[in-house]
Amino acid sequence: MTVTVERGARAARRGRPPGPPRRPRDTYALFLLPGVLAFLAVVVVPFLMNTGVSFTDWQGVGGPKWSGLANYRRLFDDAEFWASFRHSLFMVVAMAAIPTALGLVLAAALFDYVAKHFGSRVAAILRACFYLPQVLPVAVAGIVWSWILAPDNGSLNELLKAVGLGGWRQDWLGDPGIALYSVMGVLVWVQLGFPLVVFMAGLQRVDPQLYEAAELDGAGWWRRFRHITLPQIRPEIYVVLTWCTIAALKVFGAVYVLTKGGPGGATDVPSYFSFTTFFEKTQVGYGSAISTVLTVIILVLALAGLRFQTRAEDAEEGARR
Repeated sequence: MTVTVERGARAARRGRPPGPPRRPRDTYALFLLPGVLAFLAVVVVPFLMNTGVSFTDWQGVGGPKWSGLANYRRLFDDAEFWASFRHSLFMVVAMAAIPTALGLVLAAALFDYVAKHFGSRVAAILRACFYLPQVLPVAVAGIVWSWILAPDNGSLNELLKAVGLGGWRQDWLGDPGIALYSVMGVLVWVQLGFPLVVFMAGLQRVDPQLYEAAELDGAGWWRRFRHITLPQIRPEIYVVLTWCTIAALKVFGAVYVLTKGGPGGATDVPSYFSFTTFFEKTQVGYGSAISTVLTVIILVLALAGLRFQTRAEDAEEGARR
């Protein structure tokens, strides 16, 4: 207390108003140190070690043998890897494109229609219901869906039989022609809640007078959604697309629980392909090369997404000025 009073008195004598005590800049760096050390230990060091192993021919025992770029040359000529990468593009559709589009429409409907006509409590309950699959463990959700999609006595096939559509019954996870689409459907169900919650949070900052003015001018729900909702939450759209695309490229748990990459590699994705190459085939160097390439692709997409998000925020800030 005495020190603060003396500092205020000295500031007054110098003609400056007294301010809060200054904190040395080095103190703030100390608060960042634990996070930086954890990032180095958990992310940077393992990635560098994995990259180093990718330049070797190693079976997991004994000493690794230096092979240079041989694993990467093999990777780019591996048809099985490219097939798994094509499957990951389907996962991007299932976990990024479709949930983002559906999440936008549902968030706008809950915020602009359900909350007004049925109350904010009903909208909050529906939002929680959509978000529930996000908090379920992947293993639990995968096991439940494997029961639903089972070819014999599965809930979906039994339901089709009960409504007179027994001819539509399928081996949803065992048929190479439809297994990938079945996994995609499960992933849409799992992922939908995340963009919905983000978009509803973004709609909270939109000026309600914009909706009121548009409604007075006779604009329907679709026109309000197109000309007000979409432009106003553009930064959130970039965040969701970036986050969900990264999640789609590194998806592993759902594929492992539902199909284990089968049947016949029909649902194999790069992360699972790297896992089986590394641990089951014990081709450690080659599996490390696959994961290194996948990490670089994800990093590039993340940086591009951040770049688009920054541009959207700058454009929005310029429009406000």
